[in-house]
Amino acid sequence: MAAILTCLFKSFQWIPVLFINAVIVWSYYAYVLVLCFESVQSPFERAAYLIFYHPFFLMLLISYWRTICTSSGLVPSQFFLSRADREALDNGDPKEVLEKISRKLPVFTQTISGAARFCDVCQAIKPDRCHHCSMCRKCILKMDHHCPWVNNCVGFTNYKFFLLFLFYAILYTLYVTATVTKYFIAFWNNSLEGDGKLHILFLFFVALMFCISLWSLFGYHLYLTGNNKTTLESFRVPHFSYGPNKDGFSLGTVIKNAEQVLGLNKWYWFLPIFTSIGDGVHFPLVNQPEQDSLLNDQQRWMEEGELDPQDTHSNDGKGDSTTVAIDITSEELLHENEVETQVPYAHRAKPDVLAVQEDDIQDGTAL
Repeated sequence: MAAILTCLFKSFQWIPVLFINAVIVWSYYAYVLVLCFESVQSPFERAAYLIFYHPFFLMLLISYWRTICTSSGLVPSQFFLSRADREALDNGDPKEVLEKISRKLPVFTQTISGAARFCDVCQAIKPDRCHHCSMCRKCILKMDHHCPWVNNCVGFTNYKFFLLFLFYAILYTLYVTATVTKYFIAFWNNSLEGDGKLHILFLFFVALMFCISLWSLFGYHLYLTGNNKTTLESFRVPHFSYGPNKDGFSLGTVIKNAEQVLGLNKWYWFLPIFTSIGDGVHFPLVNQPEQDSLLNDQQRWMEEGELDPQDTHSNDGKGDSTTVAIDITSEELLHENEVETQVPYAHRAKPDVLAVQEDDIQDGTAL
């Protein structure tokens, strides 16, 4: 019975996705077939409408489906407790065991009380900016929010696609609204010919409604990208060894922060391909009081075969997911450590209580 209910619940989660796809398909029918081929009389006007319409439509569709199908990624195996760690956790002092384990990992954030950020569900030390999503039932790297409209968590691996989806959705609806307005006015004046008048009427209002509503959401995520924040971090300030810092992951300028999501090559910023910097586990920190290089730990992991650059990305069964390979070279890490200042985990305040779940996201934030 429980398996049946789980299956039904997962099926219901696809309803918002089906709704959005139905709206997109209908808008294509209403614009291309009804407006362009039935209502537009001039062949030059029809050709111009179709030529500019299809790039917006294709970029919207590709960005949307890449957001849906891209795996939210996996936490590297180094962060999960081994059998010996779990036995020590059961038999010993939990806070001491977790503190000892976390000291070996490149983590710089902690709970409000100063304890290690530990997921009791996944039995793993949570990497910086990682949170547990109860909808996906796993920890998500650099989690932003769980979005029901894509039935997926928006995080490190697909945040760029989500941002581009909003961007192209606005361009698409803005273009449709602008080109349909002339025929909407003709409909209002009872001078519009053809059998698809109602399609044109609804197309105008639906496009205008989505365009207005998406502007605020897109503007908010532009603000987050420019400040190198996530939605969760905007509501819950990250805590470091020296205390809370709402700009703890900001690199100082809007361009540098945007590059973390969009990539270094600005020619690729508007293309729905993965160009985000990093691996979802290591994040550059600047303007910190002390420096602690992660180069030695990362080199040791790679030499011992414990850190696989592709370990944080996998196919979780949602369609044709995209596996993203991240190359971490010693030269890149050395360059990062020359310009970044990071807080050593060894200088953390000792936790006085074990608060392993106080910052878990058990109910995914839905936008």
